[in-house]
Amino acid sequence: MKKFDYKSDKYTSANIVNGVEKTPHRSLLKALGLSNSDMKKPFVAVVNSYNEIVPGHVELKRVVDAVKKGILMAGGLPFEIPAIAVCDGIAMNHEGMKYSLASRELIADSIEIMVKAHAFDGIVFVPNCDKTVPGMLMAAARIDRPSIFVSGGPMLAGKFSGSMDTLNEIRKGAVNTAIDLTTAFEAVGAYQNTKIDLNVLEEIEDSACPTCGSCSGMFTANSMNCITEVLGLALSGNGTIPAVYQDRVRLAKDTGERIVELIEMDLKPRDIVTAQALKNALTVDMALGCSTNTILHLTAIANELELPIGLSDFDAVCEKTPNLCKLSPAGPWHIQDLHEDGGIDAVMKELSKADLLDLDVKTVSEGVFLSQKLKSAQRKSKGIIASIETPYSPTGGLKVLKGTLAPNGAVVKKSAVSEKMLKNIGKARVFESEEAATEAILNRQIVPGDVVVIRYEGPKGGPGMREMLTPTSALSGMGLDEAVSLITDGRFSGGTRGAAIGHVSPEAYEGGVIGLVKEGDLIEINIPEGVLNLQVSEDELELRRSTHQIFEKPVKGYLTRYRQSVTSADEGAISKK
Repeated sequence: MKKFDYKSDKYTSANIVNGVEKTPHRSLLKALGLSNSDMKKPFVAVVNSYNEIVPGHVELKRVVDAVKKGILMAGGLPFEIPAIAVCDGIAMNHEGMKYSLASRELIADSIEIMVKAHAFDGIVFVPNCDKTVPGMLMAAARIDRPSIFVSGGPMLAGKFSGSMDTLNEIRKGAVNTAIDLTTAFEAVGAYQNTKIDLNVLEEIEDSACPTCGSCSGMFTANSMNCITEVLGLALSGNGTIPAVYQDRVRLAKDTGERIVELIEMDLKPRDIVTAQALKNALTVDMALGCSTNTILHLTAIANELELPIGLSDFDAVCEKTPNLCKLSPAGPWHIQDLHEDGGIDAVMKELSKADLLDLDVKTVSEGVFLSQKLKSAQRKSKGIIASIETPYSPTGGLKVLKGTLAPNGAVVKKSAVSEKMLKNIGKARVFESEEAATEAILNRQIVPGDVVVIRYEGPKGGPGMREMLTPTSALSGMGLDEAVSLITDGRFSGGTRGAAIGHVSPEAYEGGVIGLVKEGDLIEINIPEGVLNLQVSEDELELRRSTHQIFEKPVKGYLTRYRQSVTSADEGAISKK
């Protein structure tokens, strides 16, 4: 080897350390304290989305430190780089939620810039909350260098010390004292409806989020962290080991060691996340009853891989995949319970018994192929994961709806909808913003049989496609979730329960039919058959179109650029190429 050649050309980092002409580059690296022997090691980016405002990210330093130890133990050289993160719960129901989905594109773009500019050989992604996971998955697919994920992990569920009768006033059908962030949102509606007093409300506020971590139900963050395992980009347990368990630290250390091995193997995301792996992800998504937001994110990830999927793909998988889990908000259990019953590997093992998964796909795990990874997996018979023979339902937890109100599609978390609300026809109550609808709900202006329509909250119209956990939780807390439906061109938190139909496409801002709905119009909802119709004649709609004006909410800064570039929800709300 020549004096100035430190490593093989198989390493991307050779571009910044090899050769006489890279003397200035090495000088800058030596300013960091690097030695000549360090120059010979693979350079690993450790993408840390730590900050001090997001509960799911506040403890990520501990995870990242373990990752770096693992990299050093395996002979690699770690470099920590930053990523932004938004807490959807804190951003909810005000201007901040406009920035949540929009942050996903910035996360992917900024990681691409850092990794490509500094010639890293491999990447360990350390996300946790709602948009960091899909944003980093998009970056991994786009950059296509050896990559692996280890999240911060879910928080533990809280405990309610009051009576079950009191808890049932907030959350009908409660079977245990476990509570979570959704309980806190729903408690607001219960308090406004005088079902609980201020003391109960304050206790729930103090108890719902007892530890750091991503919120404890099968909400968006945990849904996507579980999917990293299914896609083959994370070691077993990544989606379910609680944030406060020492197993999380050990997993991080193992992940750090594994990335160095993946670099040596030159095993990249596009070798792993194939069309078959994406279909596996859709299947497990349906079996778990994940957040409706996973449809947005998996569509965006597939786009980065140039393996486009559409709503019809989700619907086809839904129809043949049984629902095996009822985790909050669809049921009483939380991610820690799923972990204790065998985790994601156990869910995949059940699905494999019915030949619903392709087991020949590659993974980052030591055995490489999914078939080897699942050999020892099994349910622990704690009742959280249903068997493939006796599922909660024969079809998946999400459902795509189409009809005159949503020609390009809409999405609902079917597993979290009461049987009473699967089919109904109701009168439209129309609102031009989330705030206006929430005010009407809390002021008891919404009555059983109403269909609340919230429009101009789509990707462009919002802009930013805000989550609507506040109005849906208010309906639940006021006991209206089994009597009132909610439809929007925005989206819903993974914590939403009830007949909450989002992602209506085309959105109102782009001339969608949802923008033509008037107070009192009848809307037909048939979730089992995938139907969402506005019962207004085409002649009347044409008449309304002739005088209709698009309502444009004023925006500034980044949201201006976002509105100009973002596509429709049925395309994943991605930035135009």
